[in-house]
Amino acid sequence: MRTDLDHLPANKQRELERVKQIIFEEFADSIALATMSWKKKGRIDKLILYGSYSRGGWVDEPHTAKGYRSDFDLLIIVSDKRLTDKVDYWLKLEDRLNRELAIDKTLHTPVNFIVHTIQEVNDGLAHGRYFFMDVAKDGIALYEFDDKELHKPKPKTPEQALAMAQEYFDEWIPLAASAQKGFHFFISQNELRDAAFILHQATERLYHCVLLVCTFYSPHVHNLGFLRTQAERIDMRLVDAWPREMKADRSRFEKLKEAYVKARYSKHYRITEEELRWLGERVEELGRAVHAICSERIAELDANASRT
Repeated sequence: MRTDLDHLPANKQRELERVKQIIFEEFADSIALATMSWKKKGRIDKLILYGSYSRGGWVDEPHTAKGYRSDFDLLIIVSDKRLTDKVDYWLKLEDRLNRELAIDKTLHTPVNFIVHTIQEVNDGLAHGRYFFMDVAKDGIALYEFDDKELHKPKPKTPEQALAMAQEYFDEWIPLAASAQKGFHFFISQNELRDAAFILHQATERLYHCVLLVCTFYSPHVHNLGFLRTQAERIDMRLVDAWPREMKADRSRFEKLKEAYVKARYSKHYRITEEELRWLGERVEELGRAVHAICSERIAELDANASRT
């Protein structure tokens, strides 16, 4: 696996060093009081940069009309499955990265990370999941505990790839459509908090759909911001679904992102019918883009299978 960052500007290289420092500090804090042997021995085995900053082709244009900025995408590989638990070990890291970006301004590039064990990554490679294959092919190791290599990928046959993509599409598109129907029902009943929550579910399902169809992997998270950035690496049409140039547009998306928890549990959560109808239109646009991208991907896989 590559280790060089020469293709990145010096400021981005310095940022990644800062991000790496933060990750190791927060992980050390999370296991500092460990009494169990497995936890005391817990470690980060690899830290891998993947996505646009590893391949090249990142976008850093926050002041343009679209206001789009690529994130640093990081895969953290840990020594024990139990260390992948987000609540127990990684929430403070997520909070700190967000704080240093939004408040302290010590970071200028958003950071997304996923956490897996080496076994989970190698299983993904053994099952021909495109996401892990791309990480193995294009990823850059920012840190490695040892020189143990990832397993050699075993790509699916064209027929297997087509069948899996079609299965994901047939599962997730109807689930997203069902949630959108629920959204319109709750809007008609003036149940705005329920409408916000179920619209969040429609959005989440659309992102899971496009990620699974195109990469055979989707992180097990409900954070729409994270899912959005992972999906937007696939096709820029997904970027166009969400206007970013106006603060009000960004604020509405944040309210949708918060709806998974706050619309259900917080009496202080507020969202207007006007905001919801705007969000509903954007999710419909997202759905059209997801449907088109997935259909094109399945057609491509079908053509590959037909040639074999």
